[in-house]
Amino acid sequence: MDTVLFDMFGVIARTQSAQSRAALEHASGIQPGLFWECYWGERLPYDRGDLTGPAYWRSVGRRAGTEFDDRRVAELLELDLESWSRVDEDMVSLAEGLSASGVRLGMLSNIPFEIADMFEADHARVLRLFPVLGFSCRIGRAKPDPESFGWCLEGLGVEPGRVLFVDDTERNVTAARELGLGGHHFTSAAGLREELAARGLTRG
Repeated sequence: MDTVLFDMFGVIARTQSAQSRAALEHASGIQPGLFWECYWGERLPYDRGDLTGPAYWRSVGRRAGTEFDDRRVAELLELDLESWSRVDEDMVSLAEGLSASGVRLGMLSNIPFEIADMFEADHARVLRLFPVLGFSCRIGRAKPDPESFGWCLEGLGVEPGRVLFVDDTERNVTAARELGLGGHHFTSAAGLREELAARGLTRG
């Protein structure tokens, strides 16, 4: 095993903070439980690139039984971008160490166009660590679709058994394992370092 394929959010980048989640709930004017049901219920087509940001937010509103006007859509889009904007510097350091030691790296992330564009503009130093970037919006496939993994394997030029896939969502790890990749359900950098050591991969 000589390759690590990383998820982005919840691994290399941070997930939404409690503060950012509260800001989205407030701006939507929708009861929080219903808001998040609609937010995630409409997310896959957005991540896959089937919807623009404004179209996504209008779909969220309709699913919740309301209509967002242009001002509300713009506000929600801006708050959503901000909520996914932070990287985890400890994990970036780990990836830098792996890259410096010759481990092949890739990334497979369910991410819409607007957030992908933001990361390419604001976090180019991080993305440069990953020669293969499987952004769902750009490849038209999203985890846990087997074709999303296949796209990355083709780009990396390796067999599944040479790859450790790291994701904070267990169903995605299960999908990777079913395709013959090694899988690590990420909960902490310390736990990942132990996994890398056990598999003979140089630690960052």
